[in-house]
Amino acid sequence: MSQNSTLTKAVLLIGHGGIPSDCPKNLIHEFMTLHKNRKDDIASKQEEELEQKIREWPRSAETDPYQAGLELLADNLRLLLDDSILKTAYNEFCKPSIEQAVKNLVNEGIKEVILITTMLTPGGSHSEKEIPAEVVKLRKEYPNTDIKYAWPFDLTKVAGMMKEQIQMVQAGKMGVQG
Repeated sequence: MSQNSTLTKAVLLIGHGGIPSDCPKNLIHEFMTLHKNRKDDIASKQEEELEQKIREWPRSAETDPYQAGLELLADNLRLLLDDSILKTAYNEFCKPSIEQAVKNLVNEGIKEVILITTMLTPGGSHSEKEIPAEVVKLRKEYPNTDIKYAWPFDLTKVAGMMKEQIQMVQAGKMGVQG
């Protein structure tokens, strides 16, 4: 189905985000130093500015294969969604941020947004702390938009998907040969 602009529902596929390989090392080092030395887990203005520079850095499949991979996953998921627009966002290092992506969707007239992350396993700070905190903030900012977070994943279903992958490799239908 084509992504019809009259739809009012959206899915936001959230990836972790990566740093492009051609991003200047001094920029990354300065950002990481500030990030690791935060006081009370609050980013300084300088850290926020550096993160924005990293997020805005031009990317290609060669310089950011993670972003290219998430976009391929999005292309496949988009084909399975009948009544929702699908967009991507990134937890860090890449644009758009979750906040910016939701803002864009709301500005397009979207009334329901379901956030889903590629981070499948429990125990991660991004999926269990940062994204839920972002959802709380976004619900306050956009009270007329129904914002939901599809978490946690049913680990039985995740395990089933992994079993199918293992079976395909065992059958010689896929897998990296080395």
